[in-house]
Amino acid sequence: MMKTRRLGPWEVSSIGLGCMPMSGFPPTAFDIVKNRDRAIATIHAALDLGITLLDTADIYAPSWNTMGHNEVLVAEGLRSWKGTPEQKAKVVIATKGGITREPGDDWFGKGGRSADVNYLMRAVEASAGRLGVQKIQLWQHHRLNHDMPYEQQIENVMMLRQHGYVEHIGVSNLNSDQLKVALKVGGSVKEGGIISVQNEFSPRYRHGQDVVDLCEANGLAFFPWSNLGGVGSGANLENGSFGKFNEIGARKGASPYAVTIAWHLKRSSAAIPIPGASRPESITDTATGVALELTDAEFEELNASLPANAPLHDELVTQPPLMK
Repeated sequence: MMKTRRLGPWEVSSIGLGCMPMSGFPPTAFDIVKNRDRAIATIHAALDLGITLLDTADIYAPSWNTMGHNEVLVAEGLRSWKGTPEQKAKVVIATKGGITREPGDDWFGKGGRSADVNYLMRAVEASAGRLGVQKIQLWQHHRLNHDMPYEQQIENVMMLRQHGYVEHIGVSNLNSDQLKVALKVGGSVKEGGIISVQNEFSPRYRHGQDVVDLCEANGLAFFPWSNLGGVGSGANLENGSFGKFNEIGARKGASPYAVTIAWHLKRSSAAIPIPGASRPESITDTATGVALELTDAEFEELNASLPANAPLHDELVTQPPLMK
């Protein structure tokens, strides 16, 4: 039986499925036909395991002119899954918007950032169409616009809910001061306001504990992205850089990836990790971490072994103004 955690009005699985890798990240040697079949199989494997949270975004696409590629995959994966209508009704799809893409823009941040209300409304309409829904269950503002006061950005984002485009709102890639503003302007979980935060957090990147603390105190779900260390870094769990994760995994008959999931879940009651996967065997292995119980001593062993903290993410160094 898959364990669950609270996400706003829903009880969802203790981990979600991060669907970004299914759309060609990293974008090398991407076979859009071959990878599509494997992506659908991965979504089906996750749903078979009892995972009821699928995380996507409009920007997850193999090229600048295929915006929404990942949302289409996610919709097809859920539609074609053999689960019952009752089982499908329990699945929450969370998508994101706020990153723009122009000809030639790639995965690595050349795209712009927008919180303009007209752009946001067009973006959510497009996402809803690709997902095949009338109303998006959870929409998250993906990246902050550094040229617009943050209060205005949240006001614009909350209009998406007021106008009936989305059921619930989340925020992403922000610091604790901005989260306080988001809660003040957008409202609390009980007030129908902000219900989730998606920030980078992993054994190699541990900035923003104050954001996690605010999530716990206010009943928000915290989705750590790159929770295994990020593309190109996850292998460090196996090659010695994170040797203690390997060691404890060997003791328990588990992979270091499963141990990392257990570490996240023990760290915070608000955490709902969203490990990325593009192969069924990857999510099947990682999901075993939900049932993995770490003792207090093992948890402290892992914490004591963590490497030096990675540099603060570039987009958190330069911040938009907080006040109008």
